[in-house]
Amino acid sequence: MQSVSPPQHDPAPSRWSYRIHRWWLTPFYRRLLRVGVPALTMVGAVVWYVSDEARVTQITDAVSEAREAIEERPEFMVRVMSVEGASNELAEAVRNELALRLPMSSFEMDLDAMRQTVKKFNAVADANLRVRPGGVLAVEITERQPAVLWRHADGLSLLDAEGNMVAGASLRADWPDLPLVAGEGAEREIPEALALIAAAAPLKDRFRGLVRMGERRWDAVLDRGQRLLLPEKQPVAALERLIALDKGRDMLQRDITIVDFRNPRRPTVRLNTNAVHELRNIRDTESGGQPE
Repeated sequence: MQSVSPPQHDPAPSRWSYRIHRWWLTPFYRRLLRVGVPALTMVGAVVWYVSDEARVTQITDAVSEAREAIEERPEFMVRVMSVEGASNELAEAVRNELALRLPMSSFEMDLDAMRQTVKKFNAVADANLRVRPGGVLAVEITERQPAVLWRHADGLSLLDAEGNMVAGASLRADWPDLPLVAGEGAEREIPEALALIAAAAPLKDRFRGLVRMGERRWDAVLDRGQRLLLPEKQPVAALERLIALDKGRDMLQRDITIVDFRNPRRPTVRLNTNAVHELRNIRDTESGGQPE
């Protein structure tokens, strides 16, 4: 009887074993099994957990309580508001506009929005808000400084050196040290007006103000009703030439009502009524006529 030998073991892997081994050697599948599957398992667990409305409510309440506990800690509470760099009237107006109910948590304050609210005041050039240690809200204000008094159709207003509105004014006598400007469009040319006022320093004892004419040029007004009509272009240079001419000839000390310097090459003057009559009398006398 012939013996049967046992089957030989084939060392080659099976088809499925080979494929699985090749997949495992692929970086994508290895990351998927090591990272993706655990992540999907965790996401599924979280979704299952939060699918219950009662659990979601419990989590939300816990987060809210924790947040309130942190926000209402004493070191985060604001108890005092300090307004710095502003006049008493402006500081009181800022307090009323912000209308904060202190004490309150600093987390409830929108400092950017509050800053924009403060900057809406005409008298405020810039503002900065910050919470200082000790529960103090510091409102630091850079206040506009009035440079001129502007007379317009609706009354008087204070303007800064750039022509920005500062505040209204009641009487000219309340601001005797500020130069006066008038006329439509004057508020848009305040830097030029200040340059003219500086150039008119030799006439400061007689200088009364500037009037914007036709939104194009300036008239300088002196006492005794005298007016200096300045050109549209380079008015500062024209005023300086006029003042130099006055120093040499005392022109402005005479009975003159208007000096028309709109054409600096051909300045003209207008005499007042008394000077005109006197001039006529002199001419009549010289011509042998009867004086008036």
